[in-house]
Amino acid sequence: MFTLHPTLIADTLDIGELSLCKVLLSNDQRFPWIILVPKRSNIRELFELNAEDQQRLWAETTWVAEQLNQHFGADKMNVATLGNMVPQLHMHVVVRHQNDAAWPSPIWGSGPAIPYESADIATLKNTLSKLLISNKHPI
Repeated sequence: MFTLHPTLIADTLDIGELSLCKVLLSNDQRFPWIILVPKRSNIRELFELNAEDQQRLWAETTWVAEQLNQHFGADKMNVATLGNMVPQLHMHVVVRHQNDAAWPSPIWGSGPAIPYESADIATLKNTLSKLLISNKHPI
């Protein structure tokens, strides 16, 4: 049975689901930052997914990156899977701008997260849900 790692629960806002992945928003207003988590149990590494899920994860990741790039006018999209702190397989899709808090360095270690204001969360979740969940995904 799929369960979300406690750190991901604590550090993100739930946006919805795609066919394979749970879609989460990192609760850090410095960067528009989506985290995709394949809804599979006990998976730590990409190669542990079967071939079909690997292809679907990549398709969902690139589709989300494209949608975020267009919506936020990114200067660069960062896509990564690290898992050093959270062992559950998850894919980071981060919008980068040349004037963001960490540019041109990686976002990790660039300072503490700045949570979204509670008054803004509902609007942001609604916007991202329409963009990423309600919008027709190609898979």
